[in-house]
Amino acid sequence: MDFGIAGKTALVCGASKGLGLGCAQALVREGVNVVIVARGADALQAAAAQLSALRAAGTGAAAPFVKHVAADITTVEGRAAAFAAHADYDIVVTNAGGPPPGDFRDWDRDAWIKAVDANMLTPIELIKATVDGMAARGYGRIVNITSSSVKSPIDILGLSNGARCGLTGFVAGVARTSIAAKGVTINNLLPGAFDTDRLKGTMQGTAKKTGQDIDTIRAARARTIPAGRFGTAEEFGATCAFLCSMQAAYITGQNVLTDGGAYPGTY
Repeated sequence: MDFGIAGKTALVCGASKGLGLGCAQALVREGVNVVIVARGADALQAAAAQLSALRAAGTGAAAPFVKHVAADITTVEGRAAAFAAHADYDIVVTNAGGPPPGDFRDWDRDAWIKAVDANMLTPIELIKATVDGMAARGYGRIVNITSSSVKSPIDILGLSNGARCGLTGFVAGVARTSIAAKGVTINNLLPGAFDTDRLKGTMQGTAKKTGQDIDTIRAARARTIPAGRFGTAEEFGATCAFLCSMQAAYITGQNVLTDGGAYPGTY
């Protein structure tokens, strides 16, 4: 399906690997110009090379450009670097690594501020910086990669639960203001268990703690998902690209859960 967004320009955060890279790949396939941002310069450069190869192999009418900016998007300087690479974005995909798990009794004020800054305030700053320009041009898509814990909170992920739920509440309000009538949508994309380095790292930690092998842990976790498997970054990216499409113009202020049916009681 042609999503009708060829020639648009997207800022994709945290796109050096995993779900962020999956979103960037899906947008490039649609002919979108992409600026990817992440902190790790080497991984980011490798991701940019992949996207450039994907662009070169494309058969669409548009020939998108791919730029990469090695910066911390959670800082003022990082956001300035992203907007120096391109001024007017039509699509923004916000994405920040989740805060560490733990017991809330152990988290001090600095831990909370860091979590809120990365997972709530940074997306809000990016929305603030782009939404009026999008409205003036008559098209805009903002997709915030959050977490399935927004729908089904996880006790050891209190930092993530709190910060991401704050963003969810903000988006629920701002998405329903006058920008909705000007072609601008804001939605949250909530991943469940996807086959990424983060999931593998979590399983390795479990293996070290329990003495079980990785394959056993992986199989047991997959059995808890009705779909019987983990999601892929490509699937996640395709959902992101759809939310950015012309066909999704009537979807705004929503929390789109992509979890293979893993979270009962959510609807």
